[in-house]
Amino acid sequence: MAMVVLTALLVVFLSLFMTVAYNTLSCYWLTPRRIKKFMERQGVRGPKPRLFIGNMLELAAMVSKSTSHDMNTISHDIVGRLLPHFVAWSKQYGKRFIYWHGIIEPRMCLTEIELIKELLFKHSSISGKSWLQQEGCKHFIGRGLLMANGKDWHHQRHIVAPAFMGDKLKSYAGYMVECTTEMLQSLKKEVELGRTEFEIGEYMTRLTADIISRTEFDSCYEKGKKIFNLLTDLQHQCAKASRYFCFPGSRFLPSKYNIEIKKMKVQVEKLLMEIIQSRKDCAEVGRSSSYGNDLLGMLLNEMKEKKENGFSLNLQLIMDECKTFFFAGHETTALLLTWTVMLLASNPSWQEKVRAEVKQVCNGQTPSVDHLSKFTLLNMVINESMRLYPPASVLPRMAFEDIKLGDLHIPKGLSIWIPVLAIHHSEELWGKDANEFNPDRFASKSFVPGRFIPFAAGPRNCVGQSFAMMEAKIILAMLISRFSFNISDNYRHAPVLVLTIKPKYGVQVCLRSIEA
Repeated sequence: MAMVVLTALLVVFLSLFMTVAYNTLSCYWLTPRRIKKFMERQGVRGPKPRLFIGNMLELAAMVSKSTSHDMNTISHDIVGRLLPHFVAWSKQYGKRFIYWHGIIEPRMCLTEIELIKELLFKHSSISGKSWLQQEGCKHFIGRGLLMANGKDWHHQRHIVAPAFMGDKLKSYAGYMVECTTEMLQSLKKEVELGRTEFEIGEYMTRLTADIISRTEFDSCYEKGKKIFNLLTDLQHQCAKASRYFCFPGSRFLPSKYNIEIKKMKVQVEKLLMEIIQSRKDCAEVGRSSSYGNDLLGMLLNEMKEKKENGFSLNLQLIMDECKTFFFAGHETTALLLTWTVMLLASNPSWQEKVRAEVKQVCNGQTPSVDHLSKFTLLNMVINESMRLYPPASVLPRMAFEDIKLGDLHIPKGLSIWIPVLAIHHSEELWGKDANEFNPDRFASKSFVPGRFIPFAAGPRNCVGQSFAMMEAKIILAMLISRFSFNISDNYRHAPVLVLTIKPKYGVQVCLRSIEA
């Protein structure tokens, strides 16, 4: 009897071992080789990948070399600096080429507008974020809306979207005005004390963090700021650790990065659970009729409604959505504001035009939601800022099924990477002045559809784009009506790419109070 049991266990063990071995072999060798040969038959080639690391070292070396020096002038010709691999490989292999992140994820670079529109609009339900991307963000933002796919994405989008629409969206304006007023008062005091130069990026980072904390957690705003600081550190640690995912089993090793990441994740989720539990306790004992009117309250109210209808929305998902909102709604907006101030500081004629528009529209009042649609010039400037320095430099999508894109057959498992920065700077799409600051190009809607995609496009576009634009317009309108500013002699133009496009040394501007 014992022998029979032992034999059965051995068979089960061998079966599991063979399954794991085959899946590993398929993931790290068979599927990538199949995709490579399939695309080569269609004429799509690229640099030869190395075992395990693919083209990662080659790519990193090119980026390191191109960003090792600062730019001599404030030039917006930055594609060769930030995406040198795109410039080199597109010249060598054409508009369509494949490079490898490790040996498990082949990435096809795609810049053809018609094919991009077809992918983002027609195939949004069968394309999304790859396993590698999800693993890289697992401890940072989890499986929130940004990293969800298929039915999970559709379900989460349905839950989150109402927070960024109609009256709910307008209700956030008060937080934005309040936080911006506090920042401007702080700047004014420092100017009155004799300070003239400010690193504006630091102020925009703190301001947008305050706005996100109040919008998401309202009365728990101080605890929200602690969560924000932890998430910022967690983002940097995850970025360091993600380079090792191409090695089998690396995510399970007790490495320095993995241990630190898990420790910070526990701290973040402990703080989030304290806020969530406090809301639930207040509602359950009758001190509150709902979980609150902020984003967290809306998610908890949705969970309660779903439970009553027989569905479930787990607390882990709520925490992941909160973390996603912090990441997607904070850093990108802070950088948009920072780059826009830099552009206005170095283009005084446009600064004066926008200031005159704000003065005419607001007539001395604080900017409100009703004013925003009348900020025509400001809207053009913000769009031009996002064109030159887009919030996301690349837009990734993986095919979960075989896809037909124009004349291309895309096999299941191929990642398609859309270089937004390169498209936004293309002379073919934007003309000879593609690398120049010219907001007038957005005065007309006659440009080629699909060439301007700062918030992606199609059903999977950025759910918070209206929030971001409202926030940017309110902050910039209030800043430009209180201060004039010019670029400091200490400013060193050196954009770098760390998930998003950042000024390496910050943006130093000289402020002068207009009231003075």
